[in-house]
Amino acid sequence: MRQRGRSGAAAAILVPLLLVVLVVVVLGQRGGERGAPSGGSAVAALAELEVAPEGSSRGYQRDRFGPSWADVDGNGCSTRDDVLRRDLTRVRTREGGCVVLSGTLDDPYSDAVISFRRGADTSADVQVDHVVALADAWRTGASEFSDEDLREFANDPLELLAVDGTLNSAKGDDDAAQWLPPEGACPYVARQIAVKRAWGLWVTPAEHDAMAEVLAGCPGERLPTS
Repeated sequence: MRQRGRSGAAAAILVPLLLVVLVVVVLGQRGGERGAPSGGSAVAALAELEVAPEGSSRGYQRDRFGPSWADVDGNGCSTRDDVLRRDLTRVRTREGGCVVLSGTLDDPYSDAVISFRRGADTSADVQVDHVVALADAWRTGASEFSDEDLREFANDPLELLAVDGTLNSAKGDDDAAQWLPPEGACPYVARQIAVKRAWGLWVTPAEHDAMAEVLAGCPGERLPTS
């Protein structure tokens, strides 16, 4: 009886431990599929992406991706301000260091130098672009994401760039087959590929061909890592 009691106690301990190990393994596999570090050749990474027809926009709403510029990393600052501090130079912040009041942007989409000043009439001069538009992400796989993954995707630093506000508005929800920046098309496409690879999204045939055409002019382009 005592031996059976010991066996039962051991099993009671072993089963939860096995469940913990299983959860860790599953989460590790999931983490390797989405939000994984990028890097390497853009041409090679494009060849790895799934090519498939565009999915439906049914069910897409911006708020499915969570509140705009949520503080997902828990540093007390909004994602927008995190990106502005990363991408601008000569940054001046409000006391506390979070809110960006001014700075200078070397715009990756136009090569223009833009002076940013926070204010009702000026903040929109510099916008934070979702490099893979959220609606495009939805149509190419993100519709299957959990609510948590949608929120993480919308605030992933790899997916975000501070850019000229007018050009960002002109881009809208377009993919690379529909819109490319006037300047910097190579790093722009490389970043889109990095995001789609990291998050397991696919590209449409037209999008793939447009990306391949851009990269033909810069075959050595590397993927960004952040």
